[in-house]
Amino acid sequence: MRLFVAIDLPWDLREPLTRLARGLPGGRWVSEANLHLTLRFVGEVPPHRAEEVDLALATLRSKRFALSLAGVGTQNRAGREVALWVGVERNAQLEHLQAKIETALHRAGLPAEKRRFLPHVMLARLDNTVEEKLAAYVQSNNLFRAGPVVIDAFTLFSSQLGKEASVYTAEVAYPLA
Repeated sequence: MRLFVAIDLPWDLREPLTRLARGLPGGRWVSEANLHLTLRFVGEVPPHRAEEVDLALATLRSKRFALSLAGVGTQNRAGREVALWVGVERNAQLEHLQAKIETALHRAGLPAEKRRFLPHVMLARLDNTVEEKLAAYVQSNNLFRAGPVVIDAFTLFSSQLGKEASVYTAEVAYPLA
């Protein structure tokens, strides 16, 4: 199974994000059903490891918190813009939850995540997008704001890669107190 831990965004955040998903040639937009905020990518694991991941996450206790989205930006790889995302307003409770998830998964035997946690929601993957059009899109949407909304759970998802888009399945939701 290919797994990741994320916040399954409520409609109050998905709806304004779907309004952003237009006006940029070369953008492969993430479907509304797949919009999420990744807390930890797990990767390919055998069934027994998936059970260990579930058990580790089920023991976590954390409080509900308000989440707000803010601004848009791009991800650059090897000098080329490859993704368009919406940012997340700084949130100590979100960072605390992510750190608890990372610790629990590390204790369950997964290697530590080497990348720093930079919360965002992926909007589109970029293929040969004209730089000027991308810059104009980012500039015209950089004041985007959505939320706050209360987040009351996080979710373990499985992912199946597809030719057009990945299919994400919510496997287990873990409530926040």
